[in-house]
Amino acid sequence: MPSFPSRRRLLTTGAGAALGLGALGVTASPASASASASPRQASRAEETRSLDELYRAALAEGGKLVIYAGGDTPTQQDGTKAAFRARFPDIDLTLIVDYSKYHDVRVDNQAATGTLVPDVVQLQTLQDFTRWKAQGRLLSYKPAGFSKVHDGFKDPQGAWVAVAAIGFSFMYDTAAVGSDAPRTPLDLLDPKWKGKIASSYPHDDDAVLYLYSLYVQRYGWDWVARLAAQDVRFARGSNSPGDAVRAGQYPIGVGGSGSPVATGPVKWVVSDDAPFMAWGQRAAILKAAANTTAAKLYLNWQLSTATQQNSFNGWSVRTDITPRSGLKPIWEYPNANIDGFPRFMADRAEVERLKQTFALYFGEVKGDPTPGVLGLHPGA
Repeated sequence: MPSFPSRRRLLTTGAGAALGLGALGVTASPASASASASPRQASRAEETRSLDELYRAALAEGGKLVIYAGGDTPTQQDGTKAAFRARFPDIDLTLIVDYSKYHDVRVDNQAATGTLVPDVVQLQTLQDFTRWKAQGRLLSYKPAGFSKVHDGFKDPQGAWVAVAAIGFSFMYDTAAVGSDAPRTPLDLLDPKWKGKIASSYPHDDDAVLYLYSLYVQRYGWDWVARLAAQDVRFARGSNSPGDAVRAGQYPIGVGGSGSPVATGPVKWVVSDDAPFMAWGQRAAILKAAANTTAAKLYLNWQLSTATQQNSFNGWSVRTDITPRSGLKPIWEYPNANIDGFPRFMADRAEVERLKQTFALYFGEVKGDPTPGVLGLHPGA
């Protein structure tokens, strides 16, 4: 569940950009001047301020930023934090990682109790952004480059925008599997792989659940029964299969992220002969956030050309950025099912039915949450 977050208190909306620019003696740009325009006009306008202008305005606002991001380990977003702090060293950034399914209900509870912590939510639970928009809880805002984001990766009114394209598939250690590497999930049923496969629980992570559901659609429930007989090591966290393969504990992992053109001993598989899944990791600014200008700075930085070109897997959410050599844009892979995942996440009754069905085959989820137990108000 690659995503990553933080927490904090609130009940104010940043007075932010206009005051911040004035305090610094900076002339208001057309974007900041549009504060006097109607809300509908403002929601259609794409940000025109530079990152440096937004940075100055964010410092004038108070220089703090709290992000709740979906993910599997406390350190999973350390690269993001380091890159953001290097570019904007005077911003007091708190970025907290937890499973998206915990972050979303945490934000709901904080809103209900008047104790909101994060400014930005960046999560895998795509259905929450649709609900939060309908509830009027998201700030309509279009960062610079919004018009270049793939249409399926943004809300037309700017309530949310995807900042990263992430894919899940299976992977293997090239040295450990030798010349007989598995090409499709069907190959994982070969008796020679019994006891040699690690997987994240599909009934613990909805993205892994969707991946497994695609396998069921292609290969049937008999494939699941036969995989269950392969003595698979299941663990919490979508990081767990990749970690197990990289550590040499298991030659094959199922249900984790990667890039098909990544170099190194671990091959992450995208095959024309098999489904995989991908989605745009959504991010939004909460309307009740305490630090809205810093939140806008973060979204603009995430969508900037430099950040998108340096994505860990070579894919971008923007249509004007060429993927790393050997890749097509993620939306050009029909077997990536990028349109299917949002629909899947919206059908919570079907998601719950599938979770319980996989529990019948693989047993109940066991183990502590890999990000730790963070409580109600992490980052406060």
